[in-house]
Formats: sequence, structure tokens, C-alpha cells
Amino acid sequence: MGKEKQTKKVNEAQNTKQEKKKLGLTTKIFIGLLLGALTGVILHYIVPSGFVKDTVIINGICYVVGNGFLRAMQMLVVPLVFCSLVCGAMAIGDSKKLGKVGVKTILFYLVTTAIAITIALGTAKIINPGIGLDMSALEIAETTIAEKQSFADVLLNIIPKNPIQALAEGNMLPIIVFAILVGIVLAKQGDRCETVGNFFNEFNNVMMDMTMLVMKLAPIGVFCLIAKTFAGIGFSAFVPLLKYMSGVFIALGIQCFVVYMAFLKGFTGLNPFKFIKKFLPVMGFAFSTATSNATIPLSIDTLDKKMGVSKRISSFTIPLGATINMDGTAIMQGVAVIFAAQAFNITLTPADYITVIATATLASIGTAGVPGVGLITLSMVFASVGLPVEAIGMIMGIDRILDMTRTVVNITGDAVCTTIVAHQDKALNKEVFAAQELTL
Repeated sequence: MGKEKQTKKVNEAQNTKQEKKKLGLTTKIFIGLLLGALTGVILHYIVPSGFVKDTVIINGICYVVGNGFLRAMQMLVVPLVFCSLVCGAMAIGDSKKLGKVGVKTILFYLVTTAIAITIALGTAKIINPGIGLDMSALEIAETTIAEKQSFADVLLNIIPKNPIQALAEGNMLPIIVFAILVGIVLAKQGDRCETVGNFFNEFNNVMMDMTMLVMKLAPIGVFCLIAKTFAGIGFSAFVPLLKYMSGVFIALGIQCFVVYMAFLKGFTGLNPFKFIKKFLPVMGFAFSTATSNATIPLSIDTLDKKMGVSKRISSFTIPLGATINMDGTAIMQGVAVIFAAQAFNITLTPADYITVIATATLASIGTAGVPGVGLITLSMVFASVGLPVEAIGMIMGIDRILDMTRTVVNITGDAVCTTIVAHQDKALNKEVFAAQELTL
């Protein structure tokens, strides 16, 4: 018996070692990200332009494979969000409890967005990104102007006139409202609608499994997306706008690693460094795809398996955050406002700054979590304080890198909020959070 126990322990130790040696999906995604950046830089600076480089590699293989992977992830977003929210609302059950979770989540998102835009304005005022700018060194692109909506219209558009149309068009706020209502009604019906409830639970499992299947292609998709980005943007494009970029990066860093981590430590007592380490794969994935929506499945799965956050909470708060919590976008808009005002010698009053904070916070609500949408909503912010919309064209060339970085901040804010809400709702398993990961 003693020998059998020893043999069993040896086998378990060997299996553990094999698990540790095996490269996890996380590591593969980061390898794809780094190799993609390196390949893009080589293509931009070393490989001469021509049919093979421009048509076959960059706009052929990299474009098709990278965007194909992105589309595959986006394909899953609407059904996954809908089913997740229905199941989340059903699992919470009590409409009063659901209301408390919803109010806490929305308040957190709005407060952090207001803090983000304030940090951005303060950082930009210190750096002065638009002063001394050589306007002739900038390439000005055509800009897309967003239609200005009143606050009343923003509220009304949350209620879907046709939920099927909202699902088909991917309008996330109406989808969220409809899904929560369906979940609440199913929870109240109880056993009478058990078959329908089981259908949503089982379909949600199908969508999660399908997501994990698509995620196996993530390293290749990330490689192609990053390679195409860096192949098209040379370092020389950054030089005239280095002060603007540094202002955005500093403000994003403060929001992500100071504000969020202070909230996390203050409300939950969890170790912020361990949180960042465990959430780093999702941050890397968000950086490479530049879309909050595509990270929803990975965020929910990571929070469940590595942080100990109940899917009952995360399936509600993460899709909601991907729609209304755009702190990174708000930061870019704050720095861009100061940049444009200084570049065009326009003086902003204290009232203008308050208007920018309010407009940027409201503009983030309902903003689609897809690449580049921040520049479109920026036109609304500029219009609110009389800044020329043409200024947006000056920063469009380098916005892809900033878009990737601010997406990281957006999804990190969603995860921190979810963890805090789960802790307050006693739906956080700290033993899972404290556990060490086996795979590299």
C-alpha cells in the first residue's frame, strides 16, 4: 500500500509538472502579440513596398485572418450577451436584489468615468500637448461627425421599439434592457417556465463553449491584427504628436493602476498586483483586438476561474460595462479637448471644462464597444464647447495605438467593478483568487 501511495504521488507530481510546462492560451496570445509587433515593424522599415508586401501580406493574409478572427468573436457577442444577462437576471432572482446590483454597477461606472475625464484634463493641462505644435507636420484626415442626441433621446433609445431589430443590429443598450426584463420575468415564473429557463442556461453554455473554440485561434488572429497595425504606422508618425500621446498614456496609467486598484483594495481588500497578474491575459487580448465587446467571454471566464467571481454577477455586470463604461475613451477625449484648444489658440473657461466632463461621461453611455468609435463620439464633445471638429483629423493617424490602450482600461474597469460588486454580494470566492495558476 505504501508503494502504491508513493507511485500515485509521483504520477501526480509529474502531471503537475507537465501542466506547468505546457504553454497556456494566455502565453500563446502574448507571443502572438509580440511577434506581430516585431513583424509589423520589420514590414514597415525593412521590407520594400510592392505587390507581395502590400497586397499579399498586409492587405491580404494579415487583413483577412485578423479581421476574420475579430468577426468570429463579434459573431458571438450578441447571443452571448443576451443569454448571459438573461441567466444572470434569473440567477439573482429577486428583482430588488437585481436592482441593487444594477444601481451599484451603474453608479461605479459613472463615477469612474467622471474621475477619468477629470484626470485627463488635469494631465493635459500639465503637459500642454498642443503648445508649440508644428501644424505642417501633421496629416489631417477626414473626420466622421456624430449626430448630437439630447439626454432625453439617449434615455428613450435604451427602450427597444423592436427587440429583434436591436439584436440584429447589435444595439447593446436595448438588448441589455430586454434581456434583463426576460430574466426577471423568468425568475418570477419559477417552475412554470422551467423549460424556457433551461433553454437559456443550456444555450449560454453552448455560446461559452463556442467562444473557447474560437479563442483557440486567438494567437494567430492577434498576430495578424498587430502585424497589420504596426506595418501601417511607422514611428515617424508619432513624433509630432508625442506630447498628446504621452498625455493620454499617463492619464490611462493613472486610471488603470492607481484609481481602479485603490477602489479594489479599499472595497475588497484583495491584492491589486495579484489581480493585475491574473487579469493580464484579458488586457493583452483587449489591446490586440481594440474592442470591449470581443473580450466579454474571456473576461467572464477569467473572473470565474482565476478571481472566484460568480458568473451570476459577472454575466450581468461585464456586458453592461462593455456598453456604458468607457473610461479609456473619456480620457482620450479629455486630453484631445486640451490638445485641440491649445493647437487652435482657443481659451476654455471653467464652465467649458464642466461641460466637457458632463458631455464625455454621457457620450460614453451606449457607445459601441468596437474599434475607433471614440473618435466619432469625440465630435460631440468638441461641439459642446465650440472646438473645431477638424482637430480630430490631426489625431486620427495614431489613434489605433491609443484605441488599443484605452480598451485595456475600459475592460479593466469592468472587471474591478464586477469584483467589488461580487464581494459586496458575497459572490466572491477569495480562495480561488489566492490560488496559484498551474499553466504558464
